Amino acid sequence: MIRWLTALLCWLAAACGGERAAAPTYHPETSPDRLSEWGMVHRRGGALVLGDGVRPYDLATPLFSDYALKLRTVWLPEGRAAAYRADEAFAFPVGTVITKTFYYPLADPSRTGEVLATKEATDEARDVAMGAGALADGLPLDALRLVETRILVRREAGWDALPYIWNEAQSDAVLARAGALTPMTIVRPGGERETFHYAVPNANQCAGCHATDSSSKAIRPIGLKARHLNKASAFAPGANQLDDWRDAGLLEGGPNARAAPRNADWTDAAAPLAARARAYLDINCSHCHSPYGPADTSGLNLKPDASGPALGVCKPPIAAGRGSGGRPYAVVPGRPDASITLFRMETTDPGAMMPELGRALVHDEGAALIAEWIASMDAPAKGGCAA
Repeated sequence: MIRWLTALLCWLAAACGGERAAAPTYHPETSPDRLSEWGMVHRRGGALVLGDGVRPYDLATPLFSDYALKLRTVWLPEGRAAAYRADEAFAFPVGTVITKTFYYPLADPSRTGEVLATKEATDEARDVAMGAGALADGLPLDALRLVETRILVRREAGWDALPYIWNEAQSDAVLARAGALTPMTIVRPGGERETFHYAVPNANQCAGCHATDSSSKAIRPIGLKARHLNKASAFAPGANQLDDWRDAGLLEGGPNARAAPRNADWTDAAAPLAARARAYLDINCSHCHSPYGPADTSGLNLKPDASGPALGVCKPPIAAGRGSGGRPYAVVPGRPDASITLFRMETTDPGAMMPELGRALVHDEGAALIAEWIASMDAPAKGGCAA
C-alpha cells in the first residue's frame, strides 16, 4: 500500500506541472528525455524556476532569434570555476551545464498562437525576468509561451548541444535531437501580423553555429565571453556581472571588469553608434565570420577588432550571386542601399539571408541600426569604393 501511495503521489506531482523536480544534475554520458531531469530549470506551479545553485546571467547585446526573449543560466560543479580568457569563451570545467530558454509574450493569454514583438511587451516581459530578485520566485508564465530550452553540457570529450521543446501543457520540455518547425504568428509594433515558422535547431545545426573554429570543429559557447558578460548585473543590484561571478567563485583569473573587454548595449542610444553596431555584428555574426570561423573563406571578419576590407568596407564578395543582392561590396560607406551586409540582413530568402540559421524574420530594429552606421561612415579618401 505504501509503495502504491508513493507512486500515486509522484504521478500527481508530474501531472501538476513538475512540482517535484530533480536537483541540478550533471549527466556525464546519457541525455535525459525530459528537461526537468537536469534540474536546471523546471515548471513549478505557474512559474519557471531555477534549481539550487543555478545562476541566471545576461549579455550586453544578445543574439537575435525571431524576437524571442531568453532566460540564460549556468551551473558549475561545486567548488569548480571557469578560467578567464580575454577574447574567447571562458574555459568551463567538465560538468558545467548552460541553458537558454526561449519564450514570447502572448498577444492573448488565453491563446498560444499569437506572440508579440512590440517594444512595450518585450520590455515588460524582460523586466519581469531580469528585475532584481524577480527570479527568486520564478519567471511567471501566465502571459508567456515557452518554446524551447537549449542545453550546452561540458562532458569529458567536449561540449554537447541538446535542444528541448516545451510541450503544449507547458509542464516540461522533451529532447528533440531532430529539431522542429513550429508555426507561429507574431504581432509587429504597428499591429500587423506576420506568420512564420519558428525553427528549433537539430543537433547538427547547433554545431553549425557553436563550432566556432573551422579547424577543430569543436562546439563551444558563444555568449560566455568577457566582452558580452562585462556589464551591470541584472541579478545582483549594484554589481558588475563579471566581478560578481568572480566574487561568487564561478570565475578565476583575468582582470577586474574595468580592465576587461566590454561590448556596448546595442539599444543604448547614449552609446556611440559604431560601438552599438559593432556589438550587434559581433554577437550575431562573428562566431562564423572570423579569421578561423566556419565562414573564414569569405574573408569577412566581424569581430570587434576588425577594420577596413576585413570588416567588409569596399570588399567585393568572394562569389557573386543572389546572396549579394546585385550589390558590389559588403559595406559601401555612406550607402546602406548598396551594401551587401544590409541586404543579407533584410532578406528572408534562405539562399541569401544572414545569419543562415536562427531566424525566419527580419530584425527591423537591428537592420535599421546597421543602416544608420553604414550611412554615417565617411567615404574612403579616394572618393568611394573602386569601380
